Amino acid sequence: MPQLWSDLPAGVLAALRQGAVIPAHPLALDAGRKLDVRRQKALTRYYIDAGSGGLAVGVHSTQFAIRETGLYEPVLRLAAETARDWKGASSDLVLVGGLSGKTAQARSEAQIARGLGYHAVMLSLAPMKGASIDELVTHCAAVAAEMPLVGFYLQTAVGGIPLPMEFWRRFAEIPNVVAIKMAPFNRYRTLDVIRGVAAARAEDRVTLYTGNDDHIVLDLAVPFDVQRGGKSGGETVRMRIKGGLLGHWSVWTQSAVRLHARIRAAVAANDIDADLLSLDAKVTDANSAFFDVANDFAGCIPGCHEVLRRQGLLEGLWCLDPNEKLSPGQMEEIDRVHAAYPEFADDAFVKANLGKWLA
Repeated sequence: MPQLWSDLPAGVLAALRQGAVIPAHPLALDAGRKLDVRRQKALTRYYIDAGSGGLAVGVHSTQFAIRETGLYEPVLRLAAETARDWKGASSDLVLVGGLSGKTAQARSEAQIARGLGYHAVMLSLAPMKGASIDELVTHCAAVAAEMPLVGFYLQTAVGGIPLPMEFWRRFAEIPNVVAIKMAPFNRYRTLDVIRGVAAARAEDRVTLYTGNDDHIVLDLAVPFDVQRGGKSGGETVRMRIKGGLLGHWSVWTQSAVRLHARIRAAVAANDIDADLLSLDAKVTDANSAFFDVANDFAGCIPGCHEVLRRQGLLEGLWCLDPNEKLSPGQMEEIDRVHAAYPEFADDAFVKANLGKWLA
């Protein structure tokens, strides 16, 4: 039977709705570019012990090419089984499976994720480039018939397509949509999503997550007041981004959990001070190195791998595509931000626990 958001365990739904730290799970490979099961499990254990509220697997950071190499189901299965077996894992851990492809493929992947115990699926619309809004909405509704659906606005630099406010209004009206990850790396397009959810009157059902790795702190800290109902007689709706589903949070994850908790506490107390806001530029600067902004994000996946390699969680930077590697100058940029922002690193935490994660 199709799974509805109302079928989710109460604790999982509450964690998703209140806003969770959900790292986008990388893919651990060995020198032969084969799945390194030991280190893949270590990554999952790391995220759990760091305090993450969920895991997103099969997404961009996991490398979309896992589908062509027969790794989609094995990687999702390994993460789910490791999370269930790890003694520190909460039963409320939110498991999100990434989906891609045209409708038949996306529905098939949703069925796989559902069978493995995932709670929701996040749909990349990059393969639907050229489709009309009507076609996109029909595609999304078909996938939502399988499982609770998380929308995904992927930035165009890594294959995403522009999606206007009208699409997001109609998307948010799909009853089984539970959240949207906004990652266009663009303020105007982020507002299109927020306005669309408000226009659909879906703000109580659809939780907003930032995927804007370039603007994490401000996305979480500031309210978004949008107008609903036209120019005259409309109402102002205050919306907030509650959590993050981020590739950036696949590294230095324990400090990300602490940062998210600090922001949530400040929002609850209505006490957003300048010191907190100043962290936005620092986090963005660190992200610029990890995500290789200087080279239009070409090294964004190996950049995160390099941080994990330095900590011992990964053995190397290998990606499924041998051409996907650090850009010239990126290593030096990672050196720079590591020295500039030691307060963001969780190297000591990883060092103290690495042995048990790799066991």
